[in-house]
Amino acid sequence: MLAVISFYVLSGVAIAAAFMVVAARNPVHSVMFLITTFFSAAGLFVLMGAEFLALLLVMVYVGAVAVLFLFVVMMLDVDFVEMKQGFLKYLPMGGLIGVILLAEMIVVGASLFKDDDRVAQLPDDGISNIEAMGNALYTDYAFFFEAAGLVLLVAMIGAIVLTLRSREGVRKQSIPDQIARTREDGVELVEIESGKGIG
Repeated sequence: MLAVISFYVLSGVAIAAAFMVVAARNPVHSVMFLITTFFSAAGLFVLMGAEFLALLLVMVYVGAVAVLFLFVVMMLDVDFVEMKQGFLKYLPMGGLIGVILLAEMIVVGASLFKDDDRVAQLPDDGISNIEAMGNALYTDYAFFFEAAGLVLLVAMIGAIVLTLRSREGVRKQSIPDQIARTREDGVELVEIESGKGIG
């Protein structure tokens, strides 16, 4: 019975949050509702016994949305003083989303630890799908897993190199100059007469 209630609660929250992603006028509210939708879908995956998909949904999509929003804020000409002043304006909506996510986690956890209501049971060998997938990835498909990681690393380095521009007036770090710096280069002794300032 608890698993059925959890399903209806999670699916209802997911549908309502997905609608609010489109309906909300404020982009910050849309991002919060999108994160709520992903968390609700992850809870449904946990109820079905697909813990790996739930973990992937939270770590990849929720993390990607948050990082993407952060990059958009950093790339735009945003007045951070004004943004900090409007922090209290977003506090009620953020608190509401946090309470909803906490309630969802409690409902999913309660339905999982109640054995008679659990939707998905472990297989006969007692290994969860995350453990089975980890065993397959790091034994049978270890080469392909590491090759995919190497391709992603090269793509990340390529994106950084392509977007790195040299601009005038920007101070750059010179490691050889820092290593070769002596005390005479960095310290200046000034004799100040008594009763007079350094100005």
